[in-house]
Amino acid sequence: MHHHYEHFWLDPKFWVAASFTVFAALAIKFAWGKLTAMLDGRGQRIAAELAEAARLRQEAEEMLRKAEAERQAAMAEAAAMIERAKSEAERVAANAAADALAQAARREKMAMDRIAAAEASAVAEVRSAAAEVATIAARSLIAETFSAEDDAAMIDQAVTELPKALRAA
Repeated sequence: MHHHYEHFWLDPKFWVAASFTVFAALAIKFAWGKLTAMLDGRGQRIAAELAEAARLRQEAEEMLRKAEAERQAAMAEAAAMIERAKSEAERVAANAAADALAQAARREKMAMDRIAAAEASAVAEVRSAAAEVATIAARSLIAETFSAEDDAAMIDQAVTELPKALRAA
């Protein structure tokens, strides 16, 4: 059944097509705005995420540079500490060697002093023994050589000369 209408606007197909076109135009108008707004929002979110990612990357690179600088500073400080420790060890070793030499010199001086004291003591003993022997020999010689009268004359003479000797002293 095929109907032929006098005017095209009387045909229901025309009105279905026209209403579909109006509906499609209105749907596109409203949906297009929402769709573009949604796509723009998504684009802005993506742009914000990209900007955040770039900022985070920049921060990470800065942190990496700082960490590298800190590592270099720590390495330099460790090297300086090692150098200080080496020089301190050398200084301590030099001081220990100097102390050992000084102690050896002190011990040598003490030994030399003991030897000198022993020599002085031996010399004093020899002198004492020599004086004792000389005294004994002089006593024997005087006893054999001088008589009692000679002794009395010598004593009288010594007593007379005693005031002169005391004044001279």
